[in-house]
Amino acid sequence: MPFRFYLFSILLLGSMSACVSGKKLKSAQAELQALQSKYKTLETDLSDCATDKATLARQKEACEREKALMDTKVSELYSQIDFLKQNNTQAIKQLETMSVISSQQAESIRKSMENMGVKDAYIQTLQQQMAKKDSMNMALVMNLKGAIGNLDEQDINIKVDKGVVFIDISDKLLFTTGSYEITEKAKGVLGKVATVLKNQTDLEFMVEGHTDNIPFTGSGVITDNWDLSVKRATTVVRLLQKQYGLDPSKIVAAGRGEYSPISDNATKEGRAANRRTRIVVLPQLDQFFKLLETPK
Repeated sequence: MPFRFYLFSILLLGSMSACVSGKKLKSAQAELQALQSKYKTLETDLSDCATDKATLARQKEACEREKALMDTKVSELYSQIDFLKQNNTQAIKQLETMSVISSQQAESIRKSMENMGVKDAYIQTLQQQMAKKDSMNMALVMNLKGAIGNLDEQDINIKVDKGVVFIDISDKLLFTTGSYEITEKAKGVLGKVATVLKNQTDLEFMVEGHTDNIPFTGSGVITDNWDLSVKRATTVVRLLQKQYGLDPSKIVAAGRGEYSPISDNATKEGRAANRRTRIVVLPQLDQFFKLLETPK
C-alpha cells in the first residue's frame, strides 16, 4: 500500500509540472510574437524616417544652390560698386584739378557716392531677409511633414519651390471621382495641415483646385472642369474656416481647371498627378515692397 501511494504521488507531481511548463511556453511564445510585431513596426518607421530625411536633404541642397546663386549675384554687385567708387573718386579729383566743375557739383557727386554706400547696406539687408525667409520656409515644411506623418507622397506632397511653400493633395485622397465632397480620411489630413497653418498667424495662403484634361460629364451645378476645380477649392476653404477655425480673411480660393498641369495628361499616371488640390503659402509681398522702399 505505501508503495502504490508513493508511485501515485510521483505521477501526480509530474503531471502538474508539465501543465505549468506548457503555460510558460505559451506565454513566452505570445511575448515573442508581440516583440516580432513591434520590431516590424519599428523597421517600417525607420524606413519612413530615412525616406523623409532623404527628401529634406534634397530640398536643403536645392536651397543651398539658390543661396549660392544669390551670393554670387551679391558679390558681383559689390564688385560693381567698388569699381564705380574708384572711378568716381579718380574722376572727381581730375575734374577739381582741371577746374572743369564747380565745388557745388563736386559736392553733389560726393553725395551720390555716399548714397551708393547706403545701397550697399541695402543689398546686405535684402540678403539677410532672403536667408531668414528660406529658414522659415524650411521650418514650416518640417512642421507640416511632422504633423501629417507617414502618408504616401502620391497622396500629399510638401515642397519649397523658388522660395514658395506648396502643399499638393491628390483628389484620390480628398474627393470621390467627379465630386467636390471631402472624404472622412481627408478631413483628418486637412485638420493636421490647418493646425500648423493656424499657428502661423502672419501667413496668408491660397487653395487651388486642379483637374486633368478629361471633360467633365456629370450634371447638376457642375458644367465643366472650371466649375469642378472652383467647387473643390471652396469646399476645402469652408472646411478650414468653419471646422478648424482658420481666419477667412487670410485665405484665397481659386480654380485652375485643367490649365496648370504638373505632368503629362497623355498618361494615366500624369492625369492622376494633375488632379490635385494645392495649398500655396503666399509670399508676404507687402513686407518685401516696404523693404524695397527703404533706400532714398
